[in-house]
Amino acid sequence: MADFKLTYATMFNPPEELHTQYDAALAKVKANLGKEYAMIIDNQDVFAEEKFEDRSPINTDWVLAVMQKGNEQHAHQALAAARRAFPIWSRTPWQERVKLLRKVVEIIESRLFELGAAMSLEVGKNRMEALGDVQETADLIAYACDQMEAHNGYIVEMGKDPLVGYEAKNISVLRPYGVWLVISPFNFPFALTGGPTGAALVTGNTVVIKPATDTPWIVRLLAECFRDAGLPDGVVNFVTGPGRTLGQALVESPEVDGITFTGSYDVGMKMFRDFANGKYVRPIILELGGKNPAIVSRHADLERAAAGIVRSAFGLQGQKCSAASRVYIEAPVYDDLVVRLKELTEKLTIGDPTERKNFLGPVINKKAYEDYQDYCRELLEGGGEFLTGGRILTEGEYAKGYYCAPTFVTDLPFSHRLWKHEMFLPITTIGKVNSLEEAMREANSVNYGLTAGFYGSLEEVEWFFDNIEAGVTYANRPQGATTGAWPGYQPFGGWKGSGATGKNAGGIYYLPLYMREQIRTLIK
Repeated sequence: MADFKLTYATMFNPPEELHTQYDAALAKVKANLGKEYAMIIDNQDVFAEEKFEDRSPINTDWVLAVMQKGNEQHAHQALAAARRAFPIWSRTPWQERVKLLRKVVEIIESRLFELGAAMSLEVGKNRMEALGDVQETADLIAYACDQMEAHNGYIVEMGKDPLVGYEAKNISVLRPYGVWLVISPFNFPFALTGGPTGAALVTGNTVVIKPATDTPWIVRLLAECFRDAGLPDGVVNFVTGPGRTLGQALVESPEVDGITFTGSYDVGMKMFRDFANGKYVRPIILELGGKNPAIVSRHADLERAAAGIVRSAFGLQGQKCSAASRVYIEAPVYDDLVVRLKELTEKLTIGDPTERKNFLGPVINKKAYEDYQDYCRELLEGGGEFLTGGRILTEGEYAKGYYCAPTFVTDLPFSHRLWKHEMFLPITTIGKVNSLEEAMREANSVNYGLTAGFYGSLEEVEWFFDNIEAGVTYANRPQGATTGAWPGYQPFGGWKGSGATGKNAGGIYYLPLYMREQIRTLIK
């Protein structure tokens, strides 16, 4: 695999060796399911009185791990450990921090296949999506190290004051804030934990990690990668438990100097408001989902458009904040493209995502499963028609998992609320428009602005880039209409209700979000 670089754009045609290694790792991981895992606080295993079972959405009989149900006391304990570690870690030369973080990258890559197998079992990702999540994490941390080096630790000599009889020296230094809280989602539990954690650490902050309740196991395995790299005690802490107790205690603590949160708009906005109740303004980095449009011009390559839309609509069962959840097609090519979308979708295989043949796995949990059924009823009642899907799968191998058929919906009036509401499921609405201007008005008419895709002529592409309100934009991309960003290639972040900073992760402006500027003036 020496010549193969795994990204979300290249994952559709991997070398055979990748599958062989994944299968071997899967057997190894499956043979060790059900173990109990502690929280990690101050580099020590910490157990809670209450536990919870982490079960697979593939088959809910499978107990993947037994995790700790942490409480407010554990939140305070983890923050105290991070606070104690901060003075030493922040004063560690940035070059040494980079060296340790590059060791984390090496460990992650050495465990790629075992971590990918665990990801598939816990999240329901197919093997390529799972391996991509793990490799993206390594690349995010490596890119943060690259940026730290490229900017010489963000130490810059400024101009000299025009003083007579004195010599002035002015130095701009970016310095860490302190204790950083990373709260990550279920859908990319590795990358959206490891990426922010790596950025916070390489810039000198210490970190407390709180994963989603549905995916604590894979994040514990990530925390072990940081621990095994030899980071000092208390620099990285990992706690598990309910968001309403443990999570809220973390957010409300005055010991938190900054937060990175990825999740729903409603939860993120509440967190933003709660965090603002502190003694002063503190940084909070939010990525809050999307309602991502794909626009198809009458001049589009319909084969490219169909492939890109289907991949982005139904990858990870539509449970991506970047999923293509709305499609606007110009009338002259509408019928032809709809036929292609139907044909491609009906070829998709669904089942146990660890099996090579399957593109779709289950949705994450019972609530998502029930939401899918509720949305399907609402779509039909609102005038929509199912081009594909619209049903849950319950027979045979599907009986003990949360399987939902990939669903395209046509004929839904643009006034219907589900054109603007993020469903986070394998459901995508398709609409016919009379012009690109109409498509753009509809595309920009939501609170979100994360990703967007376009298919059309080169002249139309420039118009699309200039007018779309989104942070990550793609044109004429068969690998994914709205999905597939990769650190160093397509930095990922959103506008409007999709993001709080206007700076994208995995890009050249991201690391400074974890630091504050100090100007040092010396007069000799």
